[in-house]
Amino acid sequence: MDAVKGDYQELVDEISALLGAPATLENRDFELIAFGAQDSDAGDGSDFDATALDPVRTRSILTRRSTAEVRAWFEGFGIARARGPVRIPPTPEAGVYRGRICLPVNHRGFALGYVWLLDGEPGPTDEQLNAAMEVAVRIGALLADEAQAGADLTREFRAALTAERGWQRDMAVAELRTALGPRADGLHAVVCVAPWPSADPEEAPSVRNVPGAAALCTVPWGTTGQCLGALVRLRSADSLAPALSAGARLLDAAAGGARAASGSGASGGSPSSGSSAAAGGSGRPGGPGGALAAGVAAARAGLDELGAAWGEATAAARAALAEPRLRPVAQWADIGPYRLLTALPAEAAHDPVAQLLLSPGGRELARTAEVFLDCAGQAGRTAAELGIHRQTLYYRLSRVEQLTGLDLDEGEDRLLLHMVLKASRL
Repeated sequence: MDAVKGDYQELVDEISALLGAPATLENRDFELIAFGAQDSDAGDGSDFDATALDPVRTRSILTRRSTAEVRAWFEGFGIARARGPVRIPPTPEAGVYRGRICLPVNHRGFALGYVWLLDGEPGPTDEQLNAAMEVAVRIGALLADEAQAGADLTREFRAALTAERGWQRDMAVAELRTALGPRADGLHAVVCVAPWPSADPEEAPSVRNVPGAAALCTVPWGTTGQCLGALVRLRSADSLAPALSAGARLLDAAAGGARAASGSGASGGSPSSGSSAAAGGSGRPGGPGGALAAGVAAARAGLDELGAAWGEATAAARAALAEPRLRPVAQWADIGPYRLLTALPAEAAHDPVAQLLLSPGGRELARTAEVFLDCAGQAGRTAAELGIHRQTLYYRLSRVEQLTGLDLDEGEDRLLLHMVLKASRL
């Protein structure tokens, strides 16, 4: 299991398998980090047991945190000082309908978190609990490593992302690699969230609050703004799920920060839920049209291509800001022509061929032309998409040709106009 030391989920799943019972991992502030794959049943091979979802357990899983009262109640059993498993009896009046076993997650005598499982009859044996505590020790080492890295890596990560190409970037990446240690060689994806509502590094989320994140930092965005960069560990090169989840979670945090900065009075809720990021597309404060977006680069091993990965992540974020259909979290692999368009200089969007179309008076014609080109020049599809009659479409397209001097029956003219219209969104 050394190869997956950086993966809390797999370590918790290992404990669930060892004990034959569902396990959850929380940090020392009782914030949920991961829960075991066996949480769908009672842990003994029987059908789902509704009593497993007592109020305390339900709140922990759904909100990813427990109340201060619940925390104080459990700490009253000495779990913060324990060096071995602690059994906690059921207490219905406290919302605990099932007994718990707490495996303290310690590092050098300091409690960093807790693994929880439901107690039962006959319950796990001492041998099973000893084996699970060995895994808890590995989790403790990982939490300690991550806490230290999270506090120290902001400067190194920012330098690696912003350094000029050449020896400066090479030196910055080498410094980050040294700081990350063995984790630097693992699989990861780079995430960009833009725009970020605050330039104050102290207001950036903690690495510990973003599962899978190895480093976070703010980076300049445009001429006056900021974005947030994140380095997220992956379990497999075939799945970007941890990075997509981190992007959604950071978007929730950014949306809350933007609302607070605008004085709207909305708190933004818990940044850990990711729910509104996953559900909403364009109604977020912050960027053009009030939008926020995240971009995720392709998976990579090691840091040798960190610069290219950051370029992909920022390109995907720009594409998502330009195209509402790509929000809230866009993957580099899915942004189509924007993979090339985001690499063009800004002045490319100001090609004189579309100057009149892109003026305020030409917006309807520009929209018609873009949808027509998106539909591969099929008049029927275009008219249906725009909700207009074909004759109206033909009239508009003739006006587009008059204003641009292009022939929309010519492939190269179509390509030029399509590129200019897409690039103008950026």
